[in-house]
Amino acid sequence: MRRLSGRFRSSLIIGIQGIRARKLRTLLSMISLFLGVLAVVTVQAGASIAERAQMSGMELQNGYDGTVVIDVMPHEKAPAIVSETVAGRDDAVTMIGTQAIIGEPGVSPINPGAAPFDQGSWGSTEICDNVGNCVPGPPTGEAIEVVLTAVSGDMLKYRPLRSVSGQWLDFSTVPALAPRLVINEEAAKGFQEHHVPAEMRMRGAKANVTPQIVGVVEDGDQQPRAYVRQDELTNWMPVNSLVDPNFGGQFTVMTSQGSPVEQVLATKLKAAGADSYSRVVESRKEMEKQLRLMRLVFLSMAGLVLLIGVAGILNVGLATVGERVEEFALRRAVGTPRALLAGIVLAETMLTGLLTAAAAIGAGVAGLKIVSMFLGDSEPLLANVQFPWDAGVAGIIAGLIAGVLGGFVPAVRAAGIPIATVMRA
Repeated sequence: MRRLSGRFRSSLIIGIQGIRARKLRTLLSMISLFLGVLAVVTVQAGASIAERAQMSGMELQNGYDGTVVIDVMPHEKAPAIVSETVAGRDDAVTMIGTQAIIGEPGVSPINPGAAPFDQGSWGSTEICDNVGNCVPGPPTGEAIEVVLTAVSGDMLKYRPLRSVSGQWLDFSTVPALAPRLVINEEAAKGFQEHHVPAEMRMRGAKANVTPQIVGVVEDGDQQPRAYVRQDELTNWMPVNSLVDPNFGGQFTVMTSQGSPVEQVLATKLKAAGADSYSRVVESRKEMEKQLRLMRLVFLSMAGLVLLIGVAGILNVGLATVGERVEEFALRRAVGTPRALLAGIVLAETMLTGLLTAAAAIGAGVAGLKIVSMFLGDSEPLLANVQFPWDAGVAGIIAGLIAGVLGGFVPAVRAAGIPIATVMRA
């Protein structure tokens, strides 16, 4: 390991001695700089937390970055082809969306079209046949319509749904005749506000079924949605009935990059006359420009506050150099190079900047801990949140830059003091 050069080591030692000898001035410099460095640390930490929040929200809906999403167009042969291709594989999951009404039989749901409960109706209660003839539907009763998503495997490997209560679907057990449902928070709100009978009816099912609600998750969807094992749902209706070309609906396969499922599935579907479209989830890339702009705006504002702190260090540094004119002149008289004199002043201001950065980072860590303690229960994102390391690095860099900028002019002035000044002493 290489040792510090003699001049640099001397500047550092004399700088530390100068800070110890002038504690009050050092404290004043730190106070003037503290808010600026703290602003940089806060902005960087806030930007990192905001980035995680946005990424977390996009992952809830789109899946992890790198996941291959295959959208299958509704076709009568598509469900059987997809089920056959994905069956027994642990590198692909099928998600088929259909509508289901849970509650009192023979009535229209409270939220037609699976609308959110605070946004009114999204659909009509009329009943229409295949040729478009519609008649008024039954009166509204104690029933709730949900988007029912049948999954063929553990989709949590591709979409990080957050558990709120209960448990996720267990695919290690034998399919139950009473389908187990995991509902999202919007659906849970509906079941909490409306006490409906445990009876579920679906288009194409052999009979109404009695579901079991085993858990609640956060999935980022504003519509009431329920997740069910596909093999439990197909106990009551054929897999082809899950996808109706006349009504459309979600029909998606999620897999990992490099899996043969994508190519095999596309080939089989094309041979059967069905269309499919593949895409790779790249949420971070899509939001990168937005995050960069947001961070640039806030860092610019923090930079202005930091410049005020630099001005404070500059004023204190110039005053300190004015008081130490005889000292610097005497050092020049005994052969101290001008560069070393400048290094002494710069070392003092840079050390002051580092001390201020350490104080600001400590305040940021403590502040984030307090916010997490008080708001963690209401804001899951802030629960047990860790202080971002890049915010600490930004604080150290800001402290060093402020030390250099605030000490440059005093350092030049100290280096320019003539030897003759020593005659004043």
